[in-house]
Amino acid sequence: METKVLRFMLLLFLVLADDVTVKRTEAEICWSPSRSFKGLCLSSGKCARVCRTEGNTGGKCKGFLLRCHCSSTCCCGN
Repeated sequence: METKVLRFMLLLFLVLADDVTVKRTEAEICWSPSRSFKGLCLSSGKCARVCRTEGNTGGKCKGFLLRCHCSSTCCCGN
């Protein structure tokens, strides 16, 4: 009986320690208006191509006014 309790406590400790020690980080996506896209954004594919030429990771048409917004990876809540 005592060994089962010890095994359970060890397993619980390992699970909790794993959750605490491993901090999973994911890059957030930041959005900003395209600097060079002109006119209404009717094609997200074209927007993404223009954004990549600006050095961003991609882009898509967003908003009520259909403007091209570029995506880029950002870190640390910026």
